[in-house]
Amino acid sequence: MKKVETNEAPQAIGPYSQAIQAGELIFTSGQIPLTPQGELVEADIEKQTHQVLQNIRAVLRAAGSDLDHVIKTTLFIKDMNQFQQINAVYAEYFSDHQPARSCVEVARLPKDVWIEMEVIARKK
Repeated sequence: MKKVETNEAPQAIGPYSQAIQAGELIFTSGQIPLTPQGELVEADIEKQTHQVLQNIRAVLRAAGSDLDHVIKTTLFIKDMNQFQQINAVYAEYFSDHQPARSCVEVARLPKDVWIEMEVIARKK
């Protein structure tokens, strides 16, 4: 196993890594809407979703992969009423390539953000 690290995404805020590569597979930790500098994006669900996906893209790039090689995504969201807005942004990043996905409404997320996402991908 190999630890994946990049300064293009926020550093882990606990005892975990941004991602782990195991063979050809990459498992990202949950990404929340923090900028690479660690600042919270608070504006709205669309902006938070964009930031999360940009973070995931950066972590995957550091691991030698990209969004086109994502196999599975898992979304944790605070309000299922925001599902359509999240889906619209998500579709900008996953249009032709549509990985398997789970979406779960949760009571609370780190730093009280509205969305967290993790992915499983393979190397290019």
